[in-house]
Amino acid sequence: MADENIQDGGGGDGRRGDGIRTFPFPVDLSLLGVGMQVGPMGAGRTWHAQAPLHRVHRIDFHVVMLFTGGPVRHMIDFAEYEATAGDLLWTRPGQVHRFSQTSEYRGTVLTMQPGFLPRATVEATGLYRYDLPPLLHPDGARLAGLTAALDQLRREYEDATTLPLSLHTAVLRHTLSAFLLRLAHLAVSSAEAARQGRADTPGDTTFTLFRDAVERGFATNHSVSAYADALGYSRRTLVRAVRAATGETPKGFIDKRVVLEAKRLLAHTDMPIGRVGAAVGFPDAANFSRFFQQHTDRAPAAFRAELR
Repeated sequence: MADENIQDGGGGDGRRGDGIRTFPFPVDLSLLGVGMQVGPMGAGRTWHAQAPLHRVHRIDFHVVMLFTGGPVRHMIDFAEYEATAGDLLWTRPGQVHRFSQTSEYRGTVLTMQPGFLPRATVEATGLYRYDLPPLLHPDGARLAGLTAALDQLRREYEDATTLPLSLHTAVLRHTLSAFLLRLAHLAVSSAEAARQGRADTPGDTTFTLFRDAVERGFATNHSVSAYADALGYSRRTLVRAVRAATGETPKGFIDKRVVLEAKRLLAHTDMPIGRVGAAVGFPDAANFSRFFQQHTDRAPAAFRAELR
């Protein structure tokens, strides 16, 4: 089994120490050691011997599940999603998630190692578009196309003898790209529908730059004006762009990202509450506790206790 990564210097079981336990792509479980796996869902699957899937955990690879049964309840970044037959659920690297002990997972699961696909494909398929919805509901025509593409990918993956390893890997990359392009189109279309068709407006470029800047700086910068100045926009322009793309204010978007990281640290580490606050930009523990309770209706310690 592959070893888990402990980010920020944690302990061996992911609950002791200060690090977030992150499980890497299980290369040893992949046919011929290529950077992807595809196969049926089922009991007994795991990323690592010490990674019970019903416990909240973090991964550094992509997981796409296409369901043929349901309903299935699955948690991603502390939001509960309910999927049924014909739905897809996409978990991206760095997100925390948890499998349900009471749901029966039926269908096909695809896992992808970061770096398996070339950069151009990664950008074209939006592999790291964390603003896109994880739960997707394709219509009949799109589901048929996705199912056919995934079935073809699985056949190529399981055919480990016809081609030399280098050609086998190349064919997998091309076949995987075809599936992901369909999946990305569905994800973007779903997001556009949720935003009432406004994702292609000029403000979307502004929002994309803002989103990326927040991802880089949320741990130290919570100021809307500071982001606007750094990006060369007026505060009013930034407000319009973020509201058009998400329906919320820039401050609300920043706060949501800060809360998510705080939840991740509270769930995955034994860092003192004050250190969690400092890690997301609150040097004063009392200010952090007030902020967290204001946005979650729970004190940080109470939230942590619920997950232990």
